[in-house]
Amino acid sequence: MDQINKAKSISLWIFIIPFLAINACLITITQFHSIFPNQEDIIHSTFPYLDGGASISRTARPYPNWLIFKPAMFLTSYLLIKYWIFNRNIIKFFNKDHKNIERIFNFGVASAIALTIHSIFLGVKFDYDLYKLFRRLILLSFIIFELIAQVYLVATFFSLRDILRKYINPNILKLKIILVSTLLIIAAVSIPIISLPGDDFFGLNLRFFKHALEWDYFLGIILFYFLTFIMWKRIN
Repeated sequence: MDQINKAKSISLWIFIIPFLAINACLITITQFHSIFPNQEDIIHSTFPYLDGGASISRTARPYPNWLIFKPAMFLTSYLLIKYWIFNRNIIKFFNKDHKNIERIFNFGVASAIALTIHSIFLGVKFDYDLYKLFRRLILLSFIIFELIAQVYLVATFFSLRDILRKYINPNILKLKIILVSTLLIIAAVSIPIISLPGDDFFGLNLRFFKHALEWDYFLGIILFYFLTFIMWKRIN
């Protein structure tokens, strides 16, 4: 099936492009200070995956980093829409009446649209609480829609595992199920904590915790697509 080969190849780019973009922004803002016209934007040594020294948006929104981040996210959004179209076609090929087909497609496309909107408004400053809430809700919507789409997709492939046996590596499918389950558990545990007012929770600095969680969670979400790449067998 041509759709399987397309889903396989495009999934690798969905992992590579945002991974390179956010880490390029991190490297430039922490190591190449001279390229930033406003020196207040620079960040000194930090590895936010562990220490939570900066949020993704903090590294991506200053000029010239948004020239890296925004085009990368727009391209990723486009590839995500294509990815969910390919997966809808794959599922229809094996079971055209599967109950999850439209759920997967709708939530997947909604996540791509939310990512696009978030990228458009990144760096646009309005000192209004409603606008700040809007930006947070858009980012949260991307995460929720993406996670729901991933859950439905792995559940659907697992239900079709006997039919798909010659097309996929079942061990990688199990890894995807473990990854998605872990992301769900982390979300359920962390959301009540990060929703607390203030920056301290029994000695835990919530600001640093939120930033580290953001980097690691985003990595977990795009890792799903790398696993997709190695899950599908090349179809001749």
